[in-house]
Amino acid sequence: MIAPPPLIFIAGLGIGFGLNALLPSTSVPDGVAWGVGGVLLTFGLALVTTFLGSFRRAHTPVDPRRATTAIVTAGPYRVTRNPAYLGMALIYAGIAVVSGAPWVLLALAPTLVVVDRGVIAREERYLEAKFGQEYLRYKARTRRWL
Repeated sequence: MIAPPPLIFIAGLGIGFGLNALLPSTSVPDGVAWGVGGVLLTFGLALVTTFLGSFRRAHTPVDPRRATTAIVTAGPYRVTRNPAYLGMALIYAGIAVVSGAPWVLLALAPTLVVVDRGVIAREERYLEAKFGQEYLRYKARTRRWL
């Protein structure tokens, strides 16, 4: 992986807030921003929490730099192969919306490209090599994002 995923999302937020400070933007009314942003934050935190619980129950490390001991297919992994990254993306989007910072929201797209190519693609190659057909079957029936 090119960097720990939380740091990639934090870097994206930093770049977005930097752009928002430098470039003109419009804001969303506070009530709408807090409502939509709150929903995004809530779903993001729920996904990250269920991801952590699924990994603990499977007795496999959460840290992507450590060797995986099992393929997790329960909980949120029934719907997406990457609930942690999806959860982080929702949290990021929630922060952007609540902050009324459109450049932060726009910076999410390149951040997701970095996560997808620099982290997820590498993780998938590792899982294919380690678990072979078991992982390929899981990959065939479960979407990467949603």
